[in-house]
Amino acid sequence: MPNTALLRRASALAVMLAMPGFALAQAPQKAPAPASTPAANTPAAPGPDSVAATVNGKPITQGDLAIAAEDPALSLPGVDDAQKKNLLVDYMVDLRVGAQSAEAAKIGDTPEFKRKLAYFRDKLLLDDYLEQEAKRAVTPEAEHAIYDQTVKLMKPEEEVHARHILVDNEAEAKKIAARIKGGEDFAKVAAEASKDPGSKTEGGDLGWFTKERMVPDFANAAFAMKAGQVSEPIKTQFGWHVIKVEEKRIKPQPTFDELKEQIDQHLIRKAQQDMILKLRAEAKIERTDAPPAPAESAPEPKKP
Repeated sequence: MPNTALLRRASALAVMLAMPGFALAQAPQKAPAPASTPAANTPAAPGPDSVAATVNGKPITQGDLAIAAEDPALSLPGVDDAQKKNLLVDYMVDLRVGAQSAEAAKIGDTPEFKRKLAYFRDKLLLDDYLEQEAKRAVTPEAEHAIYDQTVKLMKPEEEVHARHILVDNEAEAKKIAARIKGGEDFAKVAAEASKDPGSKTEGGDLGWFTKERMVPDFANAAFAMKAGQVSEPIKTQFGWHVIKVEEKRIKPQPTFDELKEQIDQHLIRKAQQDMILKLRAEAKIERTDAPPAPAESAPEPKKP
């Protein structure tokens, strides 16, 4: 990945590119799109060696633009491809004229620059090496092995789908419970009387939840009830609740697709960490910056 700090210093346009509003304001208005033509007449996409511009005779290729487009500092959300390409070409032109001028000024010959260049070369090499390792690590076989191992370790867990009505005092909760048990619709009464803004508009619906997600008094009551049952008033630190259990079930195991992103991140982190640890173990590493060991104090003379 390009060194964003060096790129920013190379051209003021990098700063402007980081502000989509400015970029859009400066970009020429896009002409109306022509009518679609048959796929057979669509020109082939230019290759990475295709030249987009030249600066003092030196080319800027499509491959150069692709690398610049990967720089987070040049992210242009909301800008269409044609505008983005135009801005990237302008940026690369500024970068090249600035770099050529710096080369002529012998900036690249200074010891400080050479140290920076060596550092960023090492960093880019390592980044690409780690990326290759990540691609090797994420395979369907490895993904499914981790998934099978994960779901095997998951213990069956009960879930409840419930509604509730929250009020301020016991007397009010008893009246609510009597109305529900007298035949009134729970959701309708919840929308009218509940003090819980999060569920009131949903008829008191709390969705599915496991026991640890609720405060103990509420959870103990809900999980002790049967489907379709309405509770007596239950007190918690939030107030008084009337609960209706809609359904109960054993929580379904997550699907492979639901866990795939987490699995991939695990495989990538482990593979990259293992690779670095292996390289360190095989390398001859000598630390010369360790502080000197404290001098041993001379023993005190024995008293007569």
